[in-house]
Amino acid sequence: MKINLKFSLLMIFLFISLFIFADVDKTDWNGDIPDGCTTITVGKKATYDGSVMTSHTDDSHRTRSWMNFSKRKNNSKNSKFILYKRSKDDSFAMPTYKHVKIGEIPNSKVSYGYLNSAYPCINEYQLGVGESTFGGRDELQSDKGLIDCQRLVQLMLERTKTAREAIILAGKLTKQYGWNDAGECLTISDKNEVWHLEIVGPGKDKIGSIWVAQRVPDGHVSVNANGSRIMEIDINNIDYFMASDNIYSAAEEMGYWKKGEDFKFCYVYSPKSRTSFATRRREWRVFDLVAPSLKLDPNAENYPFSVKPDKKVTIEKMISIFKDYFEGTDFNFIKNITVSDKDGKTVISPLANPFMPYDMNKIFKINSGWGWRGERTIARWYTMYGTIIQSRDWLPDEIGGLVWMALDNIATSIYIPIYCQNTSLNKYYTTPGRTKGYIRDSGWWAFNRLGTLAAQRWGDMRKDVDKVFLPMQKDIIKMQLNLEQELKNTKNKRRRIKKLTNFTNTWGKTVVEKAWELGDFLWTKYDEKF
Repeated sequence: MKINLKFSLLMIFLFISLFIFADVDKTDWNGDIPDGCTTITVGKKATYDGSVMTSHTDDSHRTRSWMNFSKRKNNSKNSKFILYKRSKDDSFAMPTYKHVKIGEIPNSKVSYGYLNSAYPCINEYQLGVGESTFGGRDELQSDKGLIDCQRLVQLMLERTKTAREAIILAGKLTKQYGWNDAGECLTISDKNEVWHLEIVGPGKDKIGSIWVAQRVPDGHVSVNANGSRIMEIDINNIDYFMASDNIYSAAEEMGYWKKGEDFKFCYVYSPKSRTSFATRRREWRVFDLVAPSLKLDPNAENYPFSVKPDKKVTIEKMISIFKDYFEGTDFNFIKNITVSDKDGKTVISPLANPFMPYDMNKIFKINSGWGWRGERTIARWYTMYGTIIQSRDWLPDEIGGLVWMALDNIATSIYIPIYCQNTSLNKYYTTPGRTKGYIRDSGWWAFNRLGTLAAQRWGDMRKDVDKVFLPMQKDIIKMQLNLEQELKNTKNKRRRIKKLTNFTNTWGKTVVEKAWELGDFLWTKYDEKF
């Protein structure tokens, strides 16, 4: 009886372990290639104002659409940081994730405050993080590690102030407690520089990680779009590279590389990610938009890690890139959905749109770089939110650390400024949008509805959206700069933070309510035309 009981308990434990340490959710992947996020980075000498930039589009069908500020706190001596494993959860109104506790590690003495989005994005010291999954080799997935991507980002923001400190911490913690996620690129910026950290697991039954980090030159722009991009490395050049101490030995042990051969991190640890046009064409598009003079080949397998832009990169330029879907190029996959206009000229149908449900792609026999899905454009209809982060060393942290935040499809959205030491966000940004289904208090739903409506007659409706949001975006940027100029002369820090918080929340309310209004307008204006 005791043996049977022990056996039963063992089986239950094994079942739970299999559930908790299951493989990464690949439901949204295209084959073995992730279909997730885009992150663009800009060094301080490449920007219009000397700021350092990183960014992120959280392209997902499950991650949460709301956010909040996690305040700075002092931790007790024996307090613990809880580690979770993310898994699918279909028990709510819409697909989402649940987070199952799998372990804990000692807390730091102090946890810095940060903006807690699905992937936490900035802390009170202007340390910013973007993210893009590249997958890597399946056999590198660890079933023993305790740290996943979201928790690692949180740990970085809670415990470090600079990009280099964050990378060193990531290496230390994942070596001790283990990385359990797929291959990830984290783009980490501070007030002076920005780095790309690419990290993979050490393999089944192993604790640890394998990683490399490369700094973006101050005068350059870089990108990650679901593909490993770091190639040759020079670990002796500490100004531009960092790496785990097992980066060569693990590759040799697993048969990925032999001494004497050229070592390119992306081909050693994630070769499949370089085969995807969904990845490569976004890389090309970002570089072509900032440095068209290079005339890069849109069909190339690899591009430089970073490029010097033809002009300084402005916040307006970053916004326009994230709104892009290859319009005006050969890769606008709806260009052949045409009609004759009133003058008999062949034009793209106003009903053709780059955000069609995949079932419609089949109706129109779409076939392009992403196969029947068309092209994997930068702007996507399943974006939960997008960030563009600026870190600025000439300003106090509470002003200098700035997140431009947009909800849902960037092509029909608008960015508002959120400062790194703000004390609150209004209900439109803190209300979960997916667990209860359609809800008017969720800003994500306002933009989700607007984007979905605009896509029904894209050729016409997009003009109505742009007519309102493009000048409004200019007004926000102008007023943001004016406010910062005013606050630089305000000595009271609390007063500065209060004004910045109010500015964020005022604009957050304004743009969400305008999105609801625009949706109503489109429905009325185009009744019986979509």
